[in-house]
Amino acid sequence: MLRTVKPRNAASKRALKKREPQLVETVKTALFMKGTTTSNVVNTALKDLYALKKPDGVLFSKRNEVRPFEEPRHLEFFAQKNDTALFVIASHSKKRPHNLVIARTYDYQLMDMVEVGVESAVAMEDFKTQKAAIGHRPLVLFHGDAFETHEDLRTLRNIFLDMFRGDHTADLINLAGLEHVISFTAVTGADGKKSVNMRVYTVHLKKSGTKLPRVELEEMGPALDLVVRRSRVADPDVWKQATKVPKQLKPKREKNVEFDPVGDKLGRIHLGTQDLSKLQTRKMKGLKRGAAEADVAEEDGDVPAPQETQKRRRKGEDA
Repeated sequence: MLRTVKPRNAASKRALKKREPQLVETVKTALFMKGTTTSNVVNTALKDLYALKKPDGVLFSKRNEVRPFEEPRHLEFFAQKNDTALFVIASHSKKRPHNLVIARTYDYQLMDMVEVGVESAVAMEDFKTQKAAIGHRPLVLFHGDAFETHEDLRTLRNIFLDMFRGDHTADLINLAGLEHVISFTAVTGADGKKSVNMRVYTVHLKKSGTKLPRVELEEMGPALDLVVRRSRVADPDVWKQATKVPKQLKPKREKNVEFDPVGDKLGRIHLGTQDLSKLQTRKMKGLKRGAAEADVAEEDGDVPAPQETQKRRRKGEDA
């Protein structure tokens, strides 16, 4: 369960009120830090992830002795001091070489995290291509059924979405402002090894002769091959509290209106029993009965009474 802090005076009460959850949350800030020992491979991965997160990221130059799985209190202290919700911690040891811990906090308390190892890393500066501008929201793609079947990969996907989603208050997207794509591909080996391949591409819009442009992708880096090691899933009670939607933001439910998975609006209309015999149709001369059909109708009893026929003739003469 989450620890609750009670204010002791008016000043602390105002400070806690500022940190309360808002109806529309701002962009989550990520803190990138190094452990006591690191390697060149993990330093390159940490630097490039920070470059993708700019300007909503903080990079520590000094090393810190942080062990999230053994002692999360140090991480929670940095979260409250720097007002950050996401962490990327780089470390290197003989037991866990080229190690990255991607963690997430809620209410400045550790909620979930995934530890991955960097098997290979190609720096962003090694790709001599055009780079995306700082601060633009990327298009994030996830490939592979493993993101749905494995709990640790599902947690990693959710953390990456929180990290790169950017400002999500806008309702419309400008196609020209979509400059780069971040792709994550999950691969599960025969030995149970779970790996995630991360690739980043720049988007080039070319002329196609139609209203929709032709899209070309060019790799801009970094290119990271990650292998999943340890993980810690969020507590169900904490997860329920963290994902709770305020009443003010819940859409009002319309009766007999649903939305399909694509987002199209579907409506249901209830009609009573219809009497098709009273349905008014268009009158055409070609639909009038002939002599043979009139005789058959007279035998079946479908011919109107003589009085009704005389009334129709009088109306025609008066007209």
